[in-house]
Amino acid sequence: MSQESIIHLQKSFFSDAEKTLAEHHGMTASTFRYASGVHALRVKNQRGEMVVLPFQGQQIWDAVFDGRSLTMKSMFTEPAETTVYLQTYGAFLVHCGAVAMGVPTKDDSHPLHGELPNAPYQTAQLVLGTDERGAYMAVTGSYEYTVAFSHHYIARPVAKLYTDSTLIEVHLTVENLKRTAMELMYLSHANFRPVDNGRLVYSAHSDPQHVRVRQTIPSHIRPAPGYREFLDELAQHPERHHILKPGMAFDPEVVFFIEYLADESGWAHSLQIHPDGSSDIISHRPEQLDHGVRWISRTPDQDCLGIILPATAEPEGYTAERAKGNLKIVEGGATWACDYTIGMLTAEQTKAMEHRIQQIIQSNPA
Repeated sequence: MSQESIIHLQKSFFSDAEKTLAEHHGMTASTFRYASGVHALRVKNQRGEMVVLPFQGQQIWDAVFDGRSLTMKSMFTEPAETTVYLQTYGAFLVHCGAVAMGVPTKDDSHPLHGELPNAPYQTAQLVLGTDERGAYMAVTGSYEYTVAFSHHYIARPVAKLYTDSTLIEVHLTVENLKRTAMELMYLSHANFRPVDNGRLVYSAHSDPQHVRVRQTIPSHIRPAPGYREFLDELAQHPERHHILKPGMAFDPEVVFFIEYLADESGWAHSLQIHPDGSSDIISHRPEQLDHGVRWISRTPDQDCLGIILPATAEPEGYTAERAKGNLKIVEGGATWACDYTIGMLTAEQTKAMEHRIQQIIQSNPA
């Protein structure tokens, strides 16, 4: 039987000095404000912590477990108070969408990755709960987006952490408040830190038919000599990116589109296995997020591994994805939802998950 208590967060709770807000079964939640003015909530358990920006996109800015930060290396030491996507970039998890998502082309008017990444949430809550799996803390909130004659929805994300867990469970709903249907696009931009000689293992067939390399180059990318040849090599042999060898030309980025296979419970799994045997993991449900996007960027200033960015479409912008038939339709008054899990596994847990992934692939021959 589940029980929950809810603390409604107010911006007045946050100051430059970090202060404990709540304690729950050995977990703590504390509030603070970055020098930039961005409000942050630190949720800690026995294994680590997540730092959530409750009023700015409900981003998970950082995640640290067993003494290791999972978060990408970026040029930002802290989040900036802005709604411009590239002017505050370095979070562990960014919600992208929901009216549009991806890189806009000349035929698009939406911002890069839509309105959700740094959306100003009108409400935010800290949830203290207990269920059959144990005690947890969760951060949630609501963002109501209204544009006369076109859009009206409420987005409600949840990031939940149990007492002795290294996994963050994420749930998102988008409720269409209009009486007419809305088009929806969503991408979970989960940004792990790559490790040299890390090994990528995931529940998909690693051939050119199921792991495709994006050949188009977005307008904000300035490729170096040899970049196009590197893309051509990966297009023919996608398995060559499975070991993150130092010096591989993921500069400024390489994007893959992956067709995932799910286990008997409907979950697909992706790992970055570290040389010490532990791993980073993201699991998602392809029935909800039916497009798998892998993004790798390894430069002197940014080091990032989107092991998988579960999505409803490819990130080529609204017009291109609409032409492909990749937009979701949410009827008037209806709600769309998705679930996924992000975090890390111990070496022993990693072995078990790698075996499960192999079983999924063997049970679904290409």
